[in-house]
Amino acid sequence: MANASLFFQTYIPDGEKKVIVEIGSQNVNGSIREVAPKGAKYIGVDFAKGKGVDIILDDPYTLPFDNESIDVCVSSSVFEHSEMFWLLFLEILRILKPSGLFYLNVPSNGNFHRYPVDCWRFYPDSGNALVTWAKRNNYSPAMLESFVSHQTSDVWNDFVAVFAKENVHAIEYPNRILQIKKDFYNGILQNSQEILNLNVFPEDLKKLIVIKQIIDKQVKVL
Repeated sequence: MANASLFFQTYIPDGEKKVIVEIGSQNVNGSIREVAPKGAKYIGVDFAKGKGVDIILDDPYTLPFDNESIDVCVSSSVFEHSEMFWLLFLEILRILKPSGLFYLNVPSNGNFHRYPVDCWRFYPDSGNALVTWAKRNNYSPAMLESFVSHQTSDVWNDFVAVFAKENVHAIEYPNRILQIKKDFYNGILQNSQEILNLNVFPEDLKKLIVIKQIIDKQVKVL
């Protein structure tokens, strides 16, 4: 919710009458619809009926929208459950307008959780890998930024990436979440090879390493 709110604040000011499609919109533990900008037309799609679902999908890899008809697509905690998320990524690019944006939030680590399956976790280079895949399929997107956010009250670290459908329109979006967000690891900005706040270990493993070091010191004292 916090990451999605930052995305909307950074890229879609209140008052802009954008059409936003959320993929995987069923409200299970809260909905990012709640933090969407005022004035936007919000459409939630999912493969099952439920709260927050406006359109039920017959095929999880086919979105019922015309080519280049949607301003913004958002997806949170969905791609890890998609057996072939790379096909869904291409379908998202298909429906986005040339200046359209895609916000992706997906676990970088965390517990095994079937809904109905649990297949993937995303790492720092995942966003650029999706861009490479899209280019091989005749699209020209740009990853504007990506990062892994800190844990809050549980073991999850979210991988977040923002894409412009067409690289030539990236200039229309000069602001970045990472200009204001400080609690992140492994940030990557467009056209940069540098990784900001590099962190090799997942945050929960890093905590375990620190705990082990403390225990080892206590054992030596004993």
